Amino acid sequence: MAKNITSLVLTSVLTSFMTFSFIGCVATSTPRYIIDSETYQAQGKSERIKTIVLHYTVSDNDRSIKTLTTGQVSSHYLILSNDDDKIYNLVPESERAWHAGNSGFAGRTILNDTSIGIEIVNAGIKPEYRDALRNSELEYRPYEHYVEFDELQIKKVAQLVQDLAKRYDISPKNIVGHSDIAPSRKIDPGAKFPWKRLYFEYGIGAWYDEFDKQFIMNQDEFAAATIPEIKQAFRDYGYQINDSDEWDKASRNVVYAFQLHFRPLRPTGELDLETYAILKALNKKYAGRDDFY
Repeated sequence: MAKNITSLVLTSVLTSFMTFSFIGCVATSTPRYIIDSETYQAQGKSERIKTIVLHYTVSDNDRSIKTLTTGQVSSHYLILSNDDDKIYNLVPESERAWHAGNSGFAGRTILNDTSIGIEIVNAGIKPEYRDALRNSELEYRPYEHYVEFDELQIKKVAQLVQDLAKRYDISPKNIVGHSDIAPSRKIDPGAKFPWKRLYFEYGIGAWYDEFDKQFIMNQDEFAAATIPEIKQAFRDYGYQINDSDEWDKASRNVVYAFQLHFRPLRPTGELDLETYAILKALNKKYAGRDDFY
């Protein structure tokens, strides 16, 4: 009886071993295929990153760090107000940061998918003006309400944006502020962000030619332009604006965002001759410069 039991046990073990060996043999004999990325290359492609979006944090260094590292909002880069030599990379460029929200520009929406976000520590609005819109007849904040940026911050922004724009071949028009892509929700980086200086000193972003602006400053031409025509000019440049036949609040928000960027000393939300001339001059200069693919 003992011999029979021993025989059964040995037979079971041998069978299990042979089964395992057989399965192992089959598994290790499966061919491994090579990924060939050299032989053929498609021509119909472009960089995924199309836009650089500049923000201010509306808080100090500590609160900005906490918000952008532990909250439900993030950016690829953070520029503090410290006197140091660092630009902080919070999200890898290959990953999606949550900085743009509901947004659109140059024919694209959901811009978190195709943009790099840069947050700059800045209080945004001076403390003495934070309740100004509630306590006065002002509808839009003027230039003097905004807080200046530190000189070192501007130099860091310039270095970073120059590098990003070159590496991703980003159109000058697509270097924008949060207010440009979400004009009814956001006003950052505000009237005191130095777009003009960045253009002339560092070759960053878009700016109009003064000669073209002055040439277009024709009151008769402006008076003859219809609201749909002017709104189409905003769309031609990249702004999302409705097609209503009036300057409603949503439309004036776009005008204000445009002025914060290109006419910051007098941002009013009203479409006047100078704003119209700047818009037309920009479209003349940058016509056909977009990549919508």
